[in-house]
Amino acid sequence: MSDHNTRHGRIAITGAGSGLGRALALRYARAGWRVAVTDIQTGRARRVAGEVNEAGGEAMAQTLDTRRESDFEQLIARLEAEWGGVDVFVNNAGVASSGTVADTPQADWDWIVDINLMGVVRGCRAAIPPLRASGGHIVNTASFAAIANAPGMASYNVAKAGVLSLSETLRAEERRNGVNVTVACPAFFATNLMESFRSTIPGREALVEKLMARSGVTAEDVADQIFEAVAKRRFLVLTHRDTRWQYRLKRLQPQLFFRAVEKTARSMLKPRKGEPA
Repeated sequence: MSDHNTRHGRIAITGAGSGLGRALALRYARAGWRVAVTDIQTGRARRVAGEVNEAGGEAMAQTLDTRRESDFEQLIARLEAEWGGVDVFVNNAGVASSGTVADTPQADWDWIVDINLMGVVRGCRAAIPPLRASGGHIVNTASFAAIANAPGMASYNVAKAGVLSLSETLRAEERRNGVNVTVACPAFFATNLMESFRSTIPGREALVEKLMARSGVTAEDVADQIFEAVAKRRFLVLTHRDTRWQYRLKRLQPQLFFRAVEKTARSMLKPRKGEPA
């Protein structure tokens, strides 16, 4: 890959019309990169592309639904035709949900796995050939939910754990082909993820919004950490200080970690009528 600090590197970002995707687009724009801003909402993609140009980058706006393999094929073809390829490909687009394994409807399972996991699989598969050619880098946005597996977030946990597993697999498979991999596992930070939020648990949306608001970590903070991780070819990005020690606790004292999760379950999941407390 061209040197990370060299101007005119080429990056493509899914879900770049808002939130973390937008913050990443602007972070790379300030470093003088060409940024392909993709989003399922065309208007958002075009608006952020304008911001990228104003911030010192060179933008390309493209409508992309991560559920459509053909959308990825069209993006890669355009990157090859207009920029001669791509150096960094970020699979960032995602949706949010809450609910237990038992209570989450099958339709919600299918929806979140299709977008949050299979959307990343489609992105990786499309990006691998051009990244092999450029010696480039894949970034996948997972979540600390992939590690903590907090109760009441079943389908989200499973999809994000799949992204973490996919990233670990890809890292080993593509190293010999010169492709590097980074996976970001942020905890709560302010974003617009709640726009499409689905939940079977009353009051969960308000709780998540409160956790986002008080996290003290912004989308720009997370974007800065990902930018540095790509520059240093670091694999795992844990964006919040408390999640770094929780990650170590789970690895070194898994039973202690589980007891903490169990305690969370008791406080967050109220027993139903007729069920034991």
